[in-house]
Formats: sequence, structure tokens, C-alpha cells
Amino acid sequence: MHNQLSSELIGLLGEAAFVALAERFGGTRLHVPAKVRPGHELAELLGQDKAERLVQSYTSATLRIPLARELRARHYRAQGLSNAGIARKLGITETGVDKLFRRMECPPIKGSAQLLLPL
Repeated sequence: MHNQLSSELIGLLGEAAFVALAERFGGTRLHVPAKVRPGHELAELLGQDKAERLVQSYTSATLRIPLARELRARHYRAQGLSNAGIARKLGITETGVDKLFRRMECPPIKGSAQLLLPL
């Protein structure tokens, strides 16, 4: 499920960088520093340019980074991952992945890469 923060972060960073952020910090609070120097964890994860964009938009804020399981599942399916691979990356069971896809309005097709459109 997309929430407002997820949508804002996807617009700011792009989907791949948002997925990386959710993989690393999803389900936790992230304090956004006032500056991001090269070598900072956010710069290493997102790239310096995207880390600076995050800082410019959310300086000194504490963000609750979403798990973004649905978006991540779509992203991983587009990369060609099986339900087992998706389950491992999301930390859920394969049955959980099946349920996640069944609840989606337009679930990704197994075994095919699809363009991911913003929701």
C-alpha cells in the first residue's frame, strides 16, 4: 500500500533508490542529517546526488521509512525473481507473496518483466 511518504520518496529518489532505502531502513525511523558527505551511509546507498536531494527535502527530519512490500514485490518480479526469491527479500513466506499478489488490483505476471508505473 502506498502512503504519502512513499509517493514523495519515489518522486524524489526514483523507484530503485526508494526500494534500496526500504530494504535498508524499512520499518524503522531514519534521521535525515543536515549534510551528507561522501562516504555517509545514505550517500553510499543512494548515491551522492540522491542523498543530497533527500537532505534538501527532509533536513533534520525523522522519517518512518515504510516497508513498501507491495512495491518491492512488483520491483523484484520485474527483475525476474520467483516467488521464493521475493519471499526471501521481503522476509515473508511464499504463501505471503501469493497473498500479496492476489490482493493487488493488477498483479505482475509471473516470469515476465513489466514496466512499473507510479501509483
